[in-house]
Amino acid sequence: MDAMELHRVVAGLFARGRRQTVRVAVEQEYVVADLDGGVVPIERVRRAAAGADAAPYVTFEPGGQLELSLPPSLDPVGELEVLTAELRSRLGREGIRLLTIPVDPRTDVPLQLTSPRYVAMQRHFDSIGPAGRRMMRRTASTQICLDWWPGAAGIEQWRVLNLAGPLVAAAFARDGGRLSTWLDVDPTRTGFDDRVLRGDPIASYAAFAAGATNFVDGVEAHVTTLFPPVRPRGTYLEVRFLDAQEPAGVERAVAVLSRLMYDGAHRRDVLRALEPERDNLAGHWRAAATAGVGLQEVAA
Repeated sequence: MDAMELHRVVAGLFARGRRQTVRVAVEQEYVVADLDGGVVPIERVRRAAAGADAAPYVTFEPGGQLELSLPPSLDPVGELEVLTAELRSRLGREGIRLLTIPVDPRTDVPLQLTSPRYVAMQRHFDSIGPAGRRMMRRTASTQICLDWWPGAAGIEQWRVLNLAGPLVAAAFARDGGRLSTWLDVDPTRTGFDDRVLRGDPIASYAAFAAGATNFVDGVEAHVTTLFPPVRPRGTYLEVRFLDAQEPAGVERAVAVLSRLMYDGAHRRDVLRALEPERDNLAGHWRAAATAGVGLQEVAA
């Protein structure tokens, strides 16, 4: 992989916004099942969702999980509730259910997206262990995207979300072991430790990218196969570590993350408390994956 090209691509991920806006967007994943609990083919779901207000925002994950990727909004939770209710009603008339659970209990979920990218991804994960298939086919999360500011404030935002991640994940953990699965998928491309916080952000993220096995064509495609708990997206940060949440949980998570991102005094207070714990970040992620054991002292 060409180092200069990789640095250029990663620098684009860290471009950050030019204004201190405070928008939030929610990407909500749902496990899909028919009335008998069976797997529903993606095309059947797509047909049933056609014409729904939410249809333009619907995408799918490899195991057929439905993702509702909403645009930035000043009322992200309200819009999520309205669109989800209408979509559930429309799908329900076709015998399809949307389940807000972090892990699908079914063990026989097939790979429904079979593009070369996902086939190569599954092959790579299979070389490590079974967690990759579980992640791809059976997990669901609530991802929250927040405006990323320029200057020193943006560096603080990047660091605080990464350092506070285990605490927030533990606070919003639900049953199923989703986070444990993610920690076991491929540590070289999930980065549940402090590797992206060592020195210059662009250089450390480029080193992270270079250390992950490349199973796709091109540098830009490769960086999309990195799944850190907080993903840089140019003008915003994508929080990926939350279990799938019911609306009340989404509302609380948005409030917690927005305060970390947009309240400067609070952000710096949290950073002062957590920066000394940076070397222990991998252990804190493991603790978060086991219901937050060991994190209470850090939180205090």
